Amino acid sequence: MSVELLDGAIILGFIEDDEAFNGSVLDRFTYLDTNHDGLLSYSEMLKELQSLRMIETHFGIDVKPDPEELSHVYDSLFLQFDHDSNGTVDLEEFKSETKRMMVAMANDLGFLPVQMILDEDSFLKKAVDRELMKLRSNVSA
Repeated sequence: MSVELLDGAIILGFIEDDEAFNGSVLDRFTYLDTNHDGLLSYSEMLKELQSLRMIETHFGIDVKPDPEELSHVYDSLFLQFDHDSNGTVDLEEFKSETKRMMVAMANDLGFLPVQMILDEDSFLKKAVDRELMKLRSNVSA
């Protein structure tokens, strides 16, 4: 984990960089697709959904959520990714929903920098790293 400055423009820039965004999405999809069938089952997606820790923390403090509520949240999130409701998530569904969620985060953040703690392999950290590389290449040019 690292502490980074992040704003909506950094996230949107990452999404608009097809090579960076699509490559990151493909890497994450491939990592989650443990049986290598080109589809994510609920059990394969569950690891990713759990890593979001959406209701397991409250202002950075771990809380013990109701297991039924937690299961309902994971089921609902999976259904958001499974656009055609066939019980699996393909790469295009995964990319589309990831993009939609990141655009929503960018819109919520706005354009004033916010300091955040980011996991090293998260999409947000990749967005920050991309921005830093871009800034460094502009300075050296």
